[in-house]
Amino acid sequence: MEIIRLEEKIAAGYRLGYDEALELMRTTSPGELYELAYRLRTRYQGKRIDTCSIMNARSGRCSEDCKWCAQSKFHKTDIDVYPLVGETEAVQEAAHNASKGVGRFSLVTSGRTLTDAETDRVCAIYRRIGREVPIRLCASLGLLTREQLVKLRESGVEHYHCNMETAPSYFSKLCSTHTPEEKIRTIEWAKEAGLKICSGGIIGMGESAEQRIEFAVTLQKIGAVSIPVNVLNPIPGTPLADVAPLTDTEVLVTMAMMRIINPEANIRLAGGRNMIKHLEEKALYCGISASIVGDLLTTTGSDIDTDKAMFRRCGFEV
Repeated sequence: MEIIRLEEKIAAGYRLGYDEALELMRTTSPGELYELAYRLRTRYQGKRIDTCSIMNARSGRCSEDCKWCAQSKFHKTDIDVYPLVGETEAVQEAAHNASKGVGRFSLVTSGRTLTDAETDRVCAIYRRIGREVPIRLCASLGLLTREQLVKLRESGVEHYHCNMETAPSYFSKLCSTHTPEEKIRTIEWAKEAGLKICSGGIIGMGESAEQRIEFAVTLQKIGAVSIPVNVLNPIPGTPLADVAPLTDTEVLVTMAMMRIINPEANIRLAGGRNMIKHLEEKALYCGISASIVGDLLTTTGSDIDTDKAMFRRCGFEV
């Protein structure tokens, strides 16, 4: 009955804070959390899976020291390094994804930010995609300025992606070259520019269960409408290469709590899907309503057609 009353409160507009969410996680069985998350997912997102794809539009030599990332110049990893992609290549990639029925397309660049000249180049790419390809546009380009974000919105971009990555209380253990406050400033500027916010992060980086709740509540506070949940894929050469993985229950409870705390957002399967292949179908019944499809940055993603077949087999629409 307590769960039913909570569900009714959420449906009426109530949103859980940190203390209440933590108590819920501690006192409720995983199965009950999964069921509540699925009911909320169905209430707010129906049976549809929101799909998006990303293109690694500039790779490597990143100035930031994020411990999880293969693209940081501080780590010795075996990745491709290349500058900003050309317009034709990006348009072709967007067209390929549109032909597969993918709903959204995003350019993702390594590095802290873009110069104004690089921003202009990216905006020209987006304008051309908007003219030629029937796909919605997103961007993930680092800590841009207010003026750069306005240019992006004017070029046709609808969603701006800036991951909070983890709980603010844990972030400094993983990165020293920028702060959660800088991320929130970028997110606020993006909202002022008329962009909707995509922000999530990576679980399994050594954070506590309590910090995963803090992380989910932070995403609620910044107004994220899309929340990519990445599962750490430990990459040789990074400081997190030997981190022990989360248990299956920890992963699924995190996804369920992300939905319960952020009931209206698209909770999205993202990076590290190779770590949870055996869990993906179950995750669809634990609050997940969206997925990144295709190849994911420096680790291989899932085949788009295979993903779509899985979603349909589980009774969802694409």
